[in-house]
Amino acid sequence: MSKSLSPFTKEQLLPQEETLEVLKRKGKLFIGIPKETSFQEKRVCLTPDAVSALVNNGHRVLLESGAGEGAKFKDKDYSEAGAEITKDTSKVFSCPILLKVEPPTLDEIKLINPQTILISALQLKTQNKTYFEALAKKRITAIGFEFIRDEDGAYPAVSQLSEIAGTASVLIASELLSNVNNGNGLLFGNISGVPPTEIVIIGAGTVGEFAVRSALGLGANVKVFDNSISKLRTLQSRFGTAIYTSTMQPKNLLKALKRCDVAIGAVRGKNRSPILVSETMVESMKIGAVIIDVSIDMGGCFETSEITRHDKPTFIKHGVIHYCVPNIPARYSRTASVSISNIFTPYLLKIADDGGIENALRFDRGLKNGLYFYHGILTNKSVADWFDLDYSDANLLIF
Repeated sequence: MSKSLSPFTKEQLLPQEETLEVLKRKGKLFIGIPKETSFQEKRVCLTPDAVSALVNNGHRVLLESGAGEGAKFKDKDYSEAGAEITKDTSKVFSCPILLKVEPPTLDEIKLINPQTILISALQLKTQNKTYFEALAKKRITAIGFEFIRDEDGAYPAVSQLSEIAGTASVLIASELLSNVNNGNGLLFGNISGVPPTEIVIIGAGTVGEFAVRSALGLGANVKVFDNSISKLRTLQSRFGTAIYTSTMQPKNLLKALKRCDVAIGAVRGKNRSPILVSETMVESMKIGAVIIDVSIDMGGCFETSEITRHDKPTFIKHGVIHYCVPNIPARYSRTASVSISNIFTPYLLKIADDGGIENALRFDRGLKNGLYFYHGILTNKSVADWFDLDYSDANLLIF
């Protein structure tokens, strides 16, 4: 029998065990929560209960003193939940993971350490090119929570805040109609023998749906306008009752606006909200009628809308009261904070369970959708197109 020419032994030629993938190892997070400095921003990212859940899972949370005061959470509440409290702002910004509601200012970015993970809103329409250049310089990995998708493909953060804005728009309108605020003295309720308050809602998205829910609950007569028949059909079936619905036909819309006591604008566009109600239409409305333009953060859908603030939220034009505050959820800071915290907490625990942000982005497409900076490289095409910047596809960087 001829001698084998193989350089390997018989044992070496047998199938061998091979490690194909290193299993995920649970990581420990160190999260910094700075105090919000944006004008009239009172929300906070995590509630004391959320902090307690994170600390009990072995993570550290460093909170700037007073960060929860706007939402009526005391430092003591956070301290008892296991958070570390500091008055040193730069110490909070030096944490490996930063949680914010509003995007950081340029001065705050200077305090952030290189390679930090930033999770906050992006608010693309309020940003400028310098903001993204500053993030790139620090090689920051940034996630915009309004872009994060869930397993159903929906945007949970946007939906949650839209629910608050929709419900709040009706409550604000009811306040503005009362005599206390020099309104027409109308009660937002279906009182026996008294004609119900007429309300027009433009837009049948999440904001519109929750505005309809609140208005119907108070007993108002609701009319909904939207160009999407499927959205209007969904709205009809969801409430199980006949609601006046119509497409955006100017004749029907003008007729409804002339009769209504409240008009709520909740239409979003690609770059800005389309103007659906002209100044002439506003002039035809009742004296003392109320306009709540929820879409003012994208330019507004009423031609007469101008941005207002929480401390001076209304102005009168053509005898009509206009409420055009862009950040309505901040008016209900505690509810909004709990809502945001409910979104953040599971994602933070998942990032830890997956062994860090790298693995979490690899396994969770919805979280990856929220990524707009990866180690200083821009990964969001919308941002790149808007500000004329270079970008790389996240799928080419993370695989």
